[in-house]
Amino acid sequence: MYTYIKHSQFLLPNQLEKKTMAVGPVVGSESGKYNGRITSFVVFSCMVAATGGIIFGYDIGISGGVTSMKPFLLKFFPDVYNKRIKDTKISNYCKFDSQLLTSFTSSLYVAGLIATLFASPVTRAFGRKPSILIGGVTFLAGAVLGGAAYNIYMLIIGRVLLGVGIGFTNQSVPLYLSEMAPTRYRGAFNMGFEFCVGVGVLAANLLNYGTEKIKGGWGWRISLAMAAFPASILTIGVLFLPETPNSLIQHDTDPNTAKKMLQKVRGTDDVHAEFNDLVAANETSKTIKHPFRNIMKRKYRPQLVMSILIPFFQQVTGINVVSFYAPILFRTIGFGESASLMSAVVMGLVGLTTTFISLLIVDKLGRRTIFAIGGVQMFISQMLIGSIMAAKLGDHGVLSKGYGLLVLVLMGAYVAGFGLSWGPLGWLIPSEIFPLEIRSAGQSINVGVGFLFIFIVAQTFLVMLCRLRSGTFFFFGGWVAVMTVFVYLFLPETKNVPIEKMDRIWKQHWFWKRYVCEDDDDVEFI
Repeated sequence: MYTYIKHSQFLLPNQLEKKTMAVGPVVGSESGKYNGRITSFVVFSCMVAATGGIIFGYDIGISGGVTSMKPFLLKFFPDVYNKRIKDTKISNYCKFDSQLLTSFTSSLYVAGLIATLFASPVTRAFGRKPSILIGGVTFLAGAVLGGAAYNIYMLIIGRVLLGVGIGFTNQSVPLYLSEMAPTRYRGAFNMGFEFCVGVGVLAANLLNYGTEKIKGGWGWRISLAMAAFPASILTIGVLFLPETPNSLIQHDTDPNTAKKMLQKVRGTDDVHAEFNDLVAANETSKTIKHPFRNIMKRKYRPQLVMSILIPFFQQVTGINVVSFYAPILFRTIGFGESASLMSAVVMGLVGLTTTFISLLIVDKLGRRTIFAIGGVQMFISQMLIGSIMAAKLGDHGVLSKGYGLLVLVLMGAYVAGFGLSWGPLGWLIPSEIFPLEIRSAGQSINVGVGFLFIFIVAQTFLVMLCRLRSGTFFFFGGWVAVMTVFVYLFLPETKNVPIEKMDRIWKQHWFWKRYVCEDDDDVEFI
């Protein structure tokens, strides 16, 4: 499809005399490359915005730790504690099986799923900054309520507020990072979000390890309340952030405002090619009144499929159950309480390190290569973990020290594979493939599907662990095999492709071109 737009008001001065009666396809850069460099201004802006990932990671890491603490269980989930201690006949895999306990973890993601549907129109109508600000303030309120909770109702309401905050930030922060980053380094900048998720997970695990040792049984309050710290950084920091040039073009009647911001972000005055492409994309987006309805059109089929399957696959890797319940998993195989929490710290450190490595190589190796490496690594690790637990643990046994350490190493290899591939790339790919006219809707679908399956997996994992035992790892390993093949066959490489020209990759793909190249009747004249 070609959209024909008369945009002479955005031509360069030396082009104005050639504009008369000229109507043709908007072309900003024949090579697909824009001018610009990495500036301290864009680095600072992206660092502040990426702290939205810290609050997400912190919550993932903190949940599993506090639910393994004796004082927390006694106060809010005494039945779980009593079953674990007093019922000696219960299987190792079933000691923590409680729908009320999993509701504590998963209620956040139901709220996040609903919130992201509201975040999309806010992001589209008012910009990226307001969505990030709403997310930070709401998460801050949830952290305060959770730390002060004296009954299960306060605890759950606090979780719901945390979910609303994450719903808004997860929808808007990846968009902000992709739109601010230079095309050549977009992968690395966007992966800053997942890197911050890893920072949050590691910080939460370290804090849990320390607060578990506090005498008096109130250490869990510190763990929950400290979520307010990264939320405060985000809330205050966003007040000083610039809006993205894309958003300014959408909402500001004076195009010079957006152009000056683009020049500041790119560190050069020569931004004409990129600016003209942004203007063209904005003119197209103005014709779209109902993004959620339009994303269902045939020409957007590949983006719609990816916005659903990528977050689905990201969750059925099983990574979030490892993050949520790592201490519980290590207790299951015979580790003590402190050792379980320290093992979770090790997992967080491994994930953070490999995400940083991925950040450094993603724009060199490409997305597909990293997906393949991580997928194979995760598959092998999960198959071996399941086999060891099936052969050596049983319902009432304890793994020997040697096998316990081997499972810890294999789980570290699994987390490393995820940190290299599906962790950061699961956020990067959806944030860069949507055209401007459906970008906020597409990202909302991506985040919403992710929350839906985080909820489903979190809510069912303890039941699954109890019913399938070691087969749980074979279940997730099977999905890793499926998603690795899917990426190889259906995901084109997006490395070094400008966001505003991303439609090229679908038109050249062996499968998707049948959908996106049959829209000649959609030509629009303005």
